[in-house]
Amino acid sequence: MNTEKRAVVLVGHGGLPSDCPDDLVARLKRLENQRRKQNLPPTEEELEIDHKIRQWPRTPESDPYKNGLEAIALQLSARLGPVKLVTAYNEFCAPTLEEAVDGLVQAGKDHISLVSTMFTPGGSHSEIEIPEEVRDLQLKYPEVEIVYAWPFDLRKVAEMLFQHIESFQSSTQKQEV
Repeated sequence: MNTEKRAVVLVGHGGLPSDCPDDLVARLKRLENQRRKQNLPPTEEELEIDHKIRQWPRTPESDPYKNGLEAIALQLSARLGPVKLVTAYNEFCAPTLEEAVDGLVQAGKDHISLVSTMFTPGGSHSEIEIPEEVRDLQLKYPEVEIVYAWPFDLRKVAEMLFQHIESFQSSTQKQEV
């Protein structure tokens, strides 16, 4: 497969910038809850508020989550070689998953792997919302192979966490000596 036509989207949860007004976030959450209870599409007001929050200016200090996801993306990108990597966010932050995929398709990518940083089963974002978006994107771009690389192999996640714990135990033991 031509690696120049491949891409990866690293999907994070998304965080709120610390200086985003609480009343704006509360209004968005109220509108989302009302819509979900009635199983309706988003209203113009909800879409407008969501866009405003996602586009809120961010710095590493005001949104350490975005800064952290981008740091992981840099590390992962170095391992992917010529495969293009971009970040996307499930909520509160831009770009959305759809915006990220739109940009990759416009750039000529025809195989896009989506990987979430949400490892554990049972979450509505990783098990419901992202798969729904993937289905919509597959319908929107039938000529593009869009793959959602989820769920994670929990043995591998546990091994990564074990190694991480071990590295801290080793450094703690060295400090105690």
